[in-house]
Amino acid sequence: MKQTSLLKGILLTSLLALFVAAVFALFHDEDRSKKPRRSLSVSETLSGDSKGFAQALVPRPFKFPDDHGAHPEFRNEWWYFTGNLKTPEGRHFGYQFTLFRTSLSNQTISSPSQWASRQIYMGHLAVTDSQAKKYFHFERFSRAAIDLAGARAHPFHVWLENWFVSSRGNSFFPLTIQASEGDLSLLLNLTSEKQKVLQGIQGLSKKGHQPGNASYYYSFTRLKSEGQLFLDGIKYELEGLSWMDREWSSSVLEAQQSGWDWFAVQLSNGWELMYYQLRLKNGKTDSTSSGVLVSPKGQSFRLEHHQVALKILDTWTSSSTGIRYPSQWELKVPDRQISLTLTPRLAEQEFESSFTYWEGAVQVQGLFQNKAVRGEAYVELTGYTKADP
Repeated sequence: MKQTSLLKGILLTSLLALFVAAVFALFHDEDRSKKPRRSLSVSETLSGDSKGFAQALVPRPFKFPDDHGAHPEFRNEWWYFTGNLKTPEGRHFGYQFTLFRTSLSNQTISSPSQWASRQIYMGHLAVTDSQAKKYFHFERFSRAAIDLAGARAHPFHVWLENWFVSSRGNSFFPLTIQASEGDLSLLLNLTSEKQKVLQGIQGLSKKGHQPGNASYYYSFTRLKSEGQLFLDGIKYELEGLSWMDREWSSSVLEAQQSGWDWFAVQLSNGWELMYYQLRLKNGKTDSTSSGVLVSPKGQSFRLEHHQVALKILDTWTSSSTGIRYPSQWELKVPDRQISLTLTPRLAEQEFESSFTYWEGAVQVQGLFQNKAVRGEAYVELTGYTKADP
């Protein structure tokens, strides 16, 4: 749930990020060099009223290419990419790129102004330089007016000023991601090695027990990626794997929920695993938490919350915010004989923006059906405070 993505969207990457975009689009200083004075919490940000917007209530048939584009009848939406990439010499870089859309209102705008729009877009861009132990992150906003931001299904193109993800031809893939900020510029080309995965129940991913607290959610879990990163005047040629999440909904966190932990794992044996854990304020896990396993041939297998055991092995406390996050995990799926240890490439991957969350590149090692396996992952953590975990 990638409120980042998340932020990204859940997942990751994410519902939280989209509603924050609406709030800060109205009050955020235009000078991007200034940080917001206060970062919002999950609970206060997701307390908005979703009445009047479409709801994700039951499974629906997906229609492509239309569903790659925007769904303005829903309050929130995101296009969420994460990946682990390396240079020919083996230097590792992680990245997150997310474009969020949120509706300020479900009412039709009658103003004749070309600036009038009820749609707000927010972008998050982050790069992890594992060797240099540096983490770069950026945020921007714009309304969907005078071509500053928007989404088009065919040919596919989602943009926020000069940040965009687009199809390179008439088909959805290959995709190009391009985003620049200051001395950092990312250009990637993505092709999918597997078919899309419908998350949850035929694409309906429940995030709570109340009707409508769900999203329509699909993923591309293994994207071959290659391109360039320009950083501090140096050009790096990169290749590796990315992950794409697509969600739209109008739901909010329920009163007893505090946030989520989202894991997107790509293993060396060709399998992928996604799991999102919705945390309750009493410290327990919500029973609507779930995930998916994807085989090398693209077959998907739903994971219920009781099938996954997640244990925190270590923590890290941010010197900037004072928030303590989990920083290493043991993830087990006993029914599938899977036991993995996930360790961040860099502890300092906290995204400080309109709201603060942790999202970063993670290394994976362990056992898969009694055979040693390695891998890469991205993890998103939202809703943590100084008192957690």
